[in-house]
Amino acid sequence: MPQLNPNPWFAILMFTWLVFLYYLPMKIMGHTYPSEQTAQIPYFAQPENWLWPWF
Repeated sequence: MPQLNPNPWFAILMFTWLVFLYYLPMKIMGHTYPSEQTAQIPYFAQPENWLWPWF
């Protein structure tokens, strides 16, 4: 049965893993964002005192 011959499928498997393990991480790690975000100091609003009419 020719479909059980592992020679062509093993080569395809190895080539696919070679692409996944070598080429794609370089492409992903080489990605740059169009604008880098800068760290900002968080703004904390000061709570206002409540004016109770009965106090």
